[in-house]
Amino acid sequence: MPRDVLVRQTEEADLPAITAIYAEAVSAGAGSFELQAPNVIEMTRRWRKRVDKGYPHIVATSGDAVIGYAYISRHRTSTAYRFLVENSIYVTSDAQGVGVGRALLTELIKLCEGLKFRQMIALIGDGNSASVRLHDHLGFRQVGLIEGSAFKHGRWIDTLLMQRALGEGNASPPRDG
Repeated sequence: MPRDVLVRQTEEADLPAITAIYAEAVSAGAGSFELQAPNVIEMTRRWRKRVDKGYPHIVATSGDAVIGYAYISRHRTSTAYRFLVENSIYVTSDAQGVGVGRALLTELIKLCEGLKFRQMIALIGDGNSASVRLHDHLGFRQVGLIEGSAFKHGRWIDTLLMQRALGEGNASPPRDG
């Protein structure tokens, strides 16, 4: 990883750069199943909604530039799922493969364990090998595959599910019952 990379909480001023990073992912890849990239107003609304609910949202910067971002969201709305979170990580194409994603995911895991979440999942589109390697390296394991779950770029795309325990995982009941 470049020496000058810093991981920190997302600030509202980061949202234009985050919007551009996500737009690249939407148009060029299968990491997002959206077909049209949202504008900065929508991305700001989404960020605010996550942060207001107490979910971590972080960026990786190099110098003054945002080169990646990651966040946690609730996987399902049912209260029983309150200890399960889903991660999302996006890195600019020119900063991929140098440890930025690892720095972001490592920080998300640490933050989520501090918030008493017990399980983290990743839904990886098209079996993205770099994302699979990243998650595998940080203790995730493959737990499922949803074949042909999305149609994008003129083809069917699978969704690979990976999961990692946080803290005690499911070895004990949660403290709030």
